[in-house]
Amino acid sequence: MMRTWQITTVTDAARARISLARLAAAYGVPTVERTRLAAALSAHLRQCLTKGGTWRLTMDVAGSPAEEGLLHVVVTPSPEACAAGEPLWEVTVPCPETAEAAEDGTVADDPAALSEALLGADEDTAVVLDKLTEQEDLVLFHREELHQTNQGVLALHAELDAAGRAQREAFAAERSARNEAESARRRLTFLADASAVLTASLNHEEIVRRLPDLLVPEYARSVDVWLFDHEEDRHRSAPHPAAAVVAARTGRPQYAADHPGNLPGVEDQPPSALDPGRPLLCVPLPTRRAPLGVLTLSPPGARWDPDDAVMLIELTRRASIAIDNARRFEHNRDIAETLQRALLTDLPTTPGLSLAARYLPATHGLNIGGDWYDAFPQRDGGLITVIGDVTGHGLHAAVMMSQLRTALRAYAVDGDSPGRLLTRLHRFLHHLQPDLYATAVIARFHPDEPTLTWAAAGHPPPVLRLPDGTVRTLDAKPGAMLGIPLTQEIADHTEELAPGSTLALYTDGLVERRAQGIDPGIERLAAALGGFGSVELDADLEGSADRLLHPLLSDSERDDDVCLLLCHFQGGAGS
Repeated sequence: MMRTWQITTVTDAARARISLARLAAAYGVPTVERTRLAAALSAHLRQCLTKGGTWRLTMDVAGSPAEEGLLHVVVTPSPEACAAGEPLWEVTVPCPETAEAAEDGTVADDPAALSEALLGADEDTAVVLDKLTEQEDLVLFHREELHQTNQGVLALHAELDAAGRAQREAFAAERSARNEAESARRRLTFLADASAVLTASLNHEEIVRRLPDLLVPEYARSVDVWLFDHEEDRHRSAPHPAAAVVAARTGRPQYAADHPGNLPGVEDQPPSALDPGRPLLCVPLPTRRAPLGVLTLSPPGARWDPDDAVMLIELTRRASIAIDNARRFEHNRDIAETLQRALLTDLPTTPGLSLAARYLPATHGLNIGGDWYDAFPQRDGGLITVIGDVTGHGLHAAVMMSQLRTALRAYAVDGDSPGRLLTRLHRFLHHLQPDLYATAVIARFHPDEPTLTWAAAGHPPPVLRLPDGTVRTLDAKPGAMLGIPLTQEIADHTEELAPGSTLALYTDGLVERRAQGIDPGIERLAAALGGFGSVELDADLEGSADRLLHPLLSDSERDDDVCLLLCHFQGGAGS
């Protein structure tokens, strides 16, 4: 369906615009689209009237009644405008209704009808304005909702930010607590390990040497240990820092630096004149009586952490205990060794028999004072040789050893045999010291008799080298240890001696090893003794004793005394 209008005047334009709006309404064009079409057409027609001439407006509706159609509007320029190159103006809008019976929308020429039609044309504009108002209200509503939402989002962000800060602060606090716990664990572990290292030694000089190795470089840059050898040492200032002298006199830790130390339990002092630029921590080595000395340290960095300083003071206290114990041990050990050596016998000279003895005190621990040897003649010309070991160590064992030695010499005056002598010693020790025991071997030689008489009580067996180099272990049934709570009669054993025979008496420190026991050590001793020649033993028994000890002690930790008594039988006095 097509309709055409000739546009020459404003009235033509108004009539055409009104007719087009009515037709668009008849064909179901939506109000907004219809208003937009009318507004666009009015604007273009205004331009056409300005340019003058006759313009043609054509409207065409395409489409069947069964489907949605298209409303096609074309404004054709006047011949003059076409000649000037004016293009067509056209627009197409959908029209849901395509009824053939729709009114043609023609407006009468009557001015009143035209005016009424113009006023009616504003109805679409009013509808559009109403829709715009609705849209504005809806926009305002959504804008308010958006504002509320934004406020909520901002509040949520603030809450999330606060929660994030709180979480970060919690994480930081947890991390700090974990770091502090780890530092405390590290300090405690170091303190335990360092204490074990310090208390493992009973040599005070070795303990002093170990301190710098433990502390440098993690906890100190340098370490100096000032030990008091005499009472007046603690009042000397040179060459020690003044703070160390104050620590020695007062017994309280001192910190010398050009800044406060703020260390718990430590007094601040001016910087040291010996090294003003280096902070010093001077900690006395305390004991129950008086300080042993002063430990002076410089920090590994600019200053110490207070907790590290507390740990260092505690370590110094433990080091002081270790040094004090080591000094006490060394003092007692020296007394025991002095007593032990004073009681060891100068070996007698006996025709037909050579003797060589060695005593080596333990170099580790307090295992000193229990091993002993002796050799003395009897009234009938025989010679008693003995070697023994008192259980326990130190002064008590040395004193008990001296009493056994004295008792044995007293009993031997009566001319008793080795077994009888050990039996009497057993009763003596059980009566005198019920909680102390001993082991011993007694061997009796007589220059006129080629016979060895011996007896043992709980002691490693003697080893006999025959002149041909054969070695025998004299392991006939021994008695039990001396002093144990039982009644025993210790038996004598005899062995024929040929000239050139050598008997080795020894204590367990020579042959016993913790990892191997005692039997392999006795086998090594027998093999070593068998390696000597008779001529060598005849000529130099003293040197042979040294050469015998060296290989046997090469794997020893020397944590026990060692006694060795070699008896080399050369024959009768007249031979």
